Amino acid sequence: MPRIFHRTLTVSAESIDGVGHVNNREYLRWMEDIAVEHSAAQGWPMERYFRGGNAWVASTHFLEYLRPAFAGDQLDLYTWIGHLDRRTSVRRYAVTRRRKLVARGETCWTFVELPSGRACDLPAAVTEAFCVVPDDDTELRSLGLGRRERRRDRPPGEAAPGHGLVAPQR
Repeated sequence: MPRIFHRTLTVSAESIDGVGHVNNREYLRWMEDIAVEHSAAQGWPMERYFRGGNAWVASTHFLEYLRPAFAGDQLDLYTWIGHLDRRTSVRRYAVTRRRKLVARGETCWTFVELPSGRACDLPAAVTEAFCVVPDDDTELRSLGLGRRERRRDRPPGEAAPGHGLVAPQR
């Protein structure tokens, strides 16, 4: 069972926005999809959670776009658990193209009881199925995914390089 889950995708034309690069909502969709895939690979498909009357719900998402992606690009998506406590999990994500970071993000997931929607403690079987991967993990570093501080050097509202109104050249 992989500590760091990986899959590859080719960007389809449907993922492209009016500016000519991948629409921001696609990154969030890919993050949610790979989280579900990783959980299933660890023995916890959604149906298993539902049978127990539980589910994970997102309480926060963070996404940072570092380079644009385009139709036909082959992207590598990675996810891993960065933190796990009795009711929440911080899952981290990275999207790369030819080993260069395109985007990164994280989601704080809260484990809930479906009938009430209230947060509840994780069963031991769930916590035992997932490994927390520390920020300084050697495998993350070997993949070029070592944790860096979030970019805060741009004023609020200023687009990241390559995310203006003109699609940059590759």
